[in-house]
Amino acid sequence: MSAKLSTHVLDTAHGCPAQGMKIELWSLEDETPALLTTAKTNADGRTDVPLLSAEEMKTGQYEIVFFIGDYFATKSATLPKIRFFDRVSVRIGIADAGRSYHVPLLCSPWAYSTYRGS
Repeated sequence: MSAKLSTHVLDTAHGCPAQGMKIELWSLEDETPALLTTAKTNADGRTDVPLLSAEEMKTGQYEIVFFIGDYFATKSATLPKIRFFDRVSVRIGIADAGRSYHVPLLCSPWAYSTYRGS
């Protein structure tokens, strides 16, 4: 398996993959964070390409921003205008650029969890 950074988003409120969720990947290596990529999840709740490919993998600190508020706003008209969770930011460290890192997110409008997947 080649090195990469990937994600998978599951909508636990509706019991399905979170299709169409915007995701940003930021590098935190410099004083000013740098946006590396923006993606949307597909029908399986994954991005069509890894957030970082093998060639792009570098050791360092990163932040993945999941736009869950926008996603859930499209799923339900009954949610409050002021979102309990709008964006979920997950900061990760890549210690070995030759390995794969997978960051799943399980989310609802009121809760989320994440872990290092395989």
